[in-house]
Parts: sequence; structure tokens; C-alpha cells
Amino acid sequence: MTTSPLFTPLSIGTMTLANRFVRSATWEALAGDDGSATERLCDLMIELGSGELGMIISGHAYVSRRGQAGPWQLGIYDDRLMPGLTQIAANMKRRGSRAVAQLAHAGGQAAEILTGTQAIGPSPMVGRAGNQAREMAIDEIARTTSAFAAAAARAKQCGFDGVQLHAAHGFLLSQFLSRYFNRRTDRYGGSLENRARLLLEVLGAVREAVGAEFPVLVKINSEDFIDGGFTVEDMVETCRLLEQAGIDAVEMSGGTISEVSRFGACRTDVAQRPEDEVYYREAARRYKEAVGVPLVLVGGIRSFDVAEALIAQGLADAVALCRPLICEPGLVKRWAAGDRAPVECDSCNQCFEPAMAGEGIRCLREG
Repeated sequence: MTTSPLFTPLSIGTMTLANRFVRSATWEALAGDDGSATERLCDLMIELGSGELGMIISGHAYVSRRGQAGPWQLGIYDDRLMPGLTQIAANMKRRGSRAVAQLAHAGGQAAEILTGTQAIGPSPMVGRAGNQAREMAIDEIARTTSAFAAAAARAKQCGFDGVQLHAAHGFLLSQFLSRYFNRRTDRYGGSLENRARLLLEVLGAVREAVGAEFPVLVKINSEDFIDGGFTVEDMVETCRLLEQAGIDAVEMSGGTISEVSRFGACRTDVAQRPEDEVYYREAARRYKEAVGVPLVLVGGIRSFDVAEALIAQGLADAVALCRPLICEPGLVKRWAAGDRAPVECDSCNQCFEPAMAGEGIRCLREG
């Protein structure tokens, strides 16, 4: 029996994945009020770590208190959180999965009711809760860059195999990349080179903190789906700059949490044909024509054959799943055993309802 390309190893920098399946980051809503890892969150990582995934990426972990996006979100902003983070990393790696910590800052979308301070972003903007974020000063940009670097160092000390910079979905690094959110006139605004400056500075600071051999990944939008926002052309050029700066892999997603986006990060539409499953197929093709760094593709992938074709055709080097693994944590193990039926997840997004109620994210199909 020929081995599927989905079950072949993949190298990302110095890290080797046993297969091409990745758990994409989400908001589990299972952390403590201070961002600490609870027993329930650690147990979830045991479940994921038993699922034979090539790589597991943590929920988006905020690098500073000011960057918290929502309640019960994982934090990585303080050394006192490290024991719980160490347990999370160990649980992820139970069956050979590689563990990656996603580092995030909500920027203008931060939850002021939780942070107790005004949200900040590249330019003034209105956040999801109606709060008015103000423009970041240069010294605040520098402190935020240092916060990402310190968080990356913590992740390494806690036993994670790598870190991922969250530069997608309309959070801080994504806001700086987008003309729609970034209207600055200094060296951090205007041209794409300027708008990408913060992300590249964060990458440089993180690299200095963790060393040349520690894998650093980035999650980036294919596009914002906002008129006047981040485009596919911007994505390709930004990824070329990241490649030159030494990024080890790119995970491609799309959309933002802002109401002005035509598509959010978690769509509820269900593909009727296999060729419609992959949200960002054409953007991935554009990426592959211009960038040599491994590509992890997420978004709408719901069947084994589609995932396999993405690898076989060279459109992606790995496929990432999020909601399907909320519905069915053992999905990859099932596929590996030969049961290739499509995922049970129907993209209804009801898994976020218990999360918003403080019960943690879970699939409601299970009752």
C-alpha cells in the first residue's frame, strides 16, 4: 500500500513533523482569569496530544496584559505562568506531536473591560466592543516588540518546539499590515515595507531571544477581505520579506474579526464540491510561485482526498485543521487507520457558544 503524502515527514527549520497534519490555533476559553493554564485546558492538550498530529499550535496566547483579546484566553506574558505552559507543552507532545506556542496581541481589538486600559493599535480604530483604540506611540511599539521576544523565550524554556507569530485575523500585527487599519504617516505606515516593519522587527527580536536554531513560524492572512485592506499581492510580498528575514514556515488563513470583513476567519458555509473546500487555494498557488518557505494551509479543508491533493500537487506542505478537531480530536488517527470518511464538523460555529458562556469550547453535536 502506497503511503499517502499526508503521512510523510516535514522539516520546518530544525523541527521535523511526523506527518503533514497541524492543529491550528483557536480560543479554547479554558484558561484562568489571569491567563493561567487550568486543569481543563491541560486535559484538552492531552486529548489533542493523543491524536497523532504532526504539530499542535496552542491557542492564541497574549504576550502582554494590554494585548488580551477575550476572557479565559491563554497568557504567556509573565514568568509565573510558566509551570502551566510547561504542562501544556508536555501534554501536546505525548505521542510525538511537535508543540508550538502561538504568540498574539489583540491591538485595537483588545478587551478593555479585561485589560483595564485603553486599547492601542497602529491608528485610531473602533474595536469589537465599541471601544475607541488610540494610535500607538513609538515607545509602545518598542515595548510590544520586547513583549513578543520575552514570550518566545518563555515558550522555549517551557519545552515548546517552536513559536508562531499571530499576524492574521485583524489582531495587532495584522492591523499594522493592513492599509485599512494602518493609516500612520511615520516609518510604520504607508508603503508595504513600512507596514511590515513591526512584524519584521518582532521576528528579529524573537530570533535574538530564542536563537537561530529554534523554529519561528508566522500566521498571516491571504487577504483581509476588506476594501482597501491587506491583499493577496501584499501577502506574497510580505512573505518574501519574511523569508529573507529567516522565517521557518508560514500558515495562511484569511479574514478578520472586524465586521467590515466580507469573510471572517471561521466561515459557516459548507462546500458542496471538493474543489470548493479550500478557502485560500488560489492565494496558496500565488504564494508557492514566489516563496520557498514551507506553507501550512488552513481554511475549509474537510476531506482526506482534498487534503492529500493539496500536498501531492504542491499547493501546501501541511494542512491545518481547527474546528474539525474540536468536533473530532481523533480525526487524524482515524484517517491513519484507514477510515477516510470526511470530517463530522459541519462548520456551524456552535462550538463557540459554550466558550462565550465560560464553559470552554466544545462541539455541540456531542450533546
